[in-house]
Amino acid sequence: MAVTKIKPIKSTLKKALDYIQNPNKTDGKMLVSSFGCSYETADIEFGFTLSQALDRGNNLAHHLIQSFEPGEVDYEKAHEIGKQLADAVTKGQYEYVLTTHIDKGHIHNHIIFCAVNFVDYHKYVSNKRTYYGIRNISDRLCRENGLSVLVPEKGGKGKNYAVYKKEKTAKAKLKLAVDTLIPQVSDFEELLARLQAEGFTIKRGKYVSCLVPGQERFTRLKTLGADYTEEAIRERIEGKRTRTAKAPKTERGVSLLIDIENSIKAAQSRGYEQWAKIHNLKQAAKTMNFITEHKIEQYTDLTAKIAEIQTESEQAADALKSAEKRLVDMAVLIKNVSTFQKTKPAYDAYRKARNKDSYRAAHEREIILHEAAAKALKAAGVSKLPNLTALQSEYEKLQEQKEALYADYGRLKKQVKEYDVIKQNIDSILRQPREPEREKGKERGE
Repeated sequence: MAVTKIKPIKSTLKKALDYIQNPNKTDGKMLVSSFGCSYETADIEFGFTLSQALDRGNNLAHHLIQSFEPGEVDYEKAHEIGKQLADAVTKGQYEYVLTTHIDKGHIHNHIIFCAVNFVDYHKYVSNKRTYYGIRNISDRLCRENGLSVLVPEKGGKGKNYAVYKKEKTAKAKLKLAVDTLIPQVSDFEELLARLQAEGFTIKRGKYVSCLVPGQERFTRLKTLGADYTEEAIRERIEGKRTRTAKAPKTERGVSLLIDIENSIKAAQSRGYEQWAKIHNLKQAAKTMNFITEHKIEQYTDLTAKIAEIQTESEQAADALKSAEKRLVDMAVLIKNVSTFQKTKPAYDAYRKARNKDSYRAAHEREIILHEAAAKALKAAGVSKLPNLTALQSEYEKLQEQKEALYADYGRLKKQVKEYDVIKQNIDSILRQPREPEREKGKERGE
């Protein structure tokens, strides 16, 4: 479980950068990395980027802290997650320095990124919306790496993961107890009495709640699912209702449309209350229109189509990621070429100066920036300086391609969601419990 917070740096940028790079906290600077700049000269490179902004605001940088639960992650994994978080937040457009501190009882990351990006020199907007975006990214990375996360409640308040896990386990125990007792009891009151005899505490009110032994919070029966409302349990005890099946069963070779129509008719003939609701009838009609319009004849046709669109969506996502990676690499290259060119006159004069120490002292900022840009270009394998105008033109074209890929990915993602909803509707319709044979016989007058 990682906790995040962010705060602006309005002054003493160098002091903040020096603090997070403290060798005693970062394993001798082994846990220090950077993007778009060198961590040794980050304050100067941040300043150069800030100087080119028309409106930088009052902030020099933003300081993001990501703290992990003690004992839940090692320092290498924490640093890796921190880099993924920093990359996702800055989107390859802001210089940043990332460090992982291991001197405290809990491992935590520090990310300081420039308040202005080096692509179009627009300032980063820090507000509640962007903060919640950061927190969501951090939670997603925790899940992907097998770490716990804070699970939000409906009211927007956070819930501790351990509490969430306990409640989930409690619900499973309660469901099992109810399912086991239903065939053994004659009415709802006897069920509650048996639950109480087995150690469950019963609380009556508008809704019946149960306290599972060993738990601290009551669980309402109706929160266990549609088969566990008081009305549903009474129907199950009386044999008027069976538990919802886990998967739809369709006959091979029979039209999916006919399957759906028969399931709806069967449900309506038994007077199921849910099928009297206009919303469900509309959903059923919408589903039938969809499969007719898209010429889906069998359930296997539907699953095959979903798999096909899912594959296309994944391919579009890969292409989009590739374009984004190229854009990031090009943005850094453009930044370094531009810095190299702008500081070259000062550096050339420095090399020709008779008193180099005096000249360097007077033009230290430009010389450091030039040396840092030259070092970065060499590390990137650039031996001949590329044409800056051509690079910027190529970047713009690639940006257009990325936007097209993004639109294509969004369209496919929407299709996947649409088909998933249709499949859920179909599964829900086909899951309706079969009518007992003896009831069918009565309807026929046998």
